[in-house]
Amino acid sequence: MFRNMLAWCWRLSLVLIVSIGAEVLAQESANESKHPDSSQWPELFARDLSNAIFPAGVWAFQDGVLTATEDQCIWTKDQYANFILDLEFKNSEGTNSGVIVYCSDIKNWIPNSVEIQIADDFAEKWAKAPATWHCGAIFGHLAPKKSVVKKPGEWNRMTITCRGPMIQVVLNGELVTEMDMRKWTSAKTNPDGSEIPAWLSRPKAELPQKGHIGLQGKHGDSPIYFRNVRIKVLE
Repeated sequence: MFRNMLAWCWRLSLVLIVSIGAEVLAQESANESKHPDSSQWPELFARDLSNAIFPAGVWAFQDGVLTATEDQCIWTKDQYANFILDLEFKNSEGTNSGVIVYCSDIKNWIPNSVEIQIADDFAEKWAKAPATWHCGAIFGHLAPKKSVVKKPGEWNRMTITCRGPMIQVVLNGELVTEMDMRKWTSAKTNPDGSEIPAWLSRPKAELPQKGHIGLQGKHGDSPIYFRNVRIKVLE
């Protein structure tokens, strides 16, 4: 009887352990899809843009909204390794923009950084583009799990978490993209065999995991608007 009781206790303990483990994993998964409370985090760019690098006269804050008059990037003077970047953006019709992380060369940033794509997926041009060009994608490399960007004129929220080679993108409350840069060892094809645009000529696995953070400016006739761009540096 004692042995039977021990066996019963052991089975009960195992069930409890499995149940608790499943609950923890479920909670972690749920937390990944939530945006942080970033209200007390420092803003990435000072309102006078004194901590930014950009062409004169292109970028400016207007009533708390950061926007550009040309297709030119704005960069942080500082470089960042492990961090969480939380921001809001608003597209216009046909917007094509992006958030750039781990940039080691701002003069030749396209192959020397990671771009998280911002796009008006409702525009025919971008809707018909490759999935790795859709909003929330790691541009040219990894498509978002689904398109959750809002229509032009509505504010979106995006949280980008960079921890070494791991990049995670939450868009409007949904975890849409998770990338392990170490898997991208080719500059020609992605791990799934799809083609990488020729101008992205450096494998992501070779990039430094520290660099400037940037925002892309106005593309063609379609402006982009940013607000509440805040950062938390991780240890």
